[in-house]
Amino acid sequence: VQLQAFGGGLVQAGGSLRLSCAASGRAFSSYNMGWFRQAPGKGREFVAAISWNGGNLYYVGSMKGRFTISRDNAKNTVYLQMNSLKPEDAAVYYCAAAPDRLGTYYDREDKYRYWGQGTLVTVSS
Repeated sequence: VQLQAFGGGLVQAGGSLRLSCAASGRAFSSYNMGWFRQAPGKGREFVAAISWNGGNLYYVGSMKGRFTISRDNAKNTVYLQMNSLKPEDAAVYYCAAAPDRLGTYYDREDKYRYWGQGTLVTVSS
C-alpha cells in the first residue's frame, strides 16, 4: 500500500488543522493506521492510531482530547483532526499502515510496515 499525507500548513496557536492520508493499493480496510510526528532535532513520536474497522482508537496522553483520528474505508483515507494547536505541535506528521493487530504495541514504529512521506505542520505563537 502507498500512503500520501497532506493537509499540513501554517496555523496560529489555538487553531485547527485536519490532516489526511490517502492510501492506494489493495486492502486498505484491513490495515491498522497510525500517525506519528517528528519535530526538528527530535526523534519520531507516536501521535494516534486506529484499528482497521475504527473500533479501537489510541492516543498519546498529551494529545488526547485535542487530536482525533478517524478513517473512511470507502475513501481509503485516514484523518487526524488537530484542535487547540500549540507551538510544540509543530512537526512533520507521518501516516503509517500496520498489517498486523496493534495490541499494546500501537505506538511502536516497527509495527508499521508502510509509511507516507510526511506533511509539515507549523504553529505560530
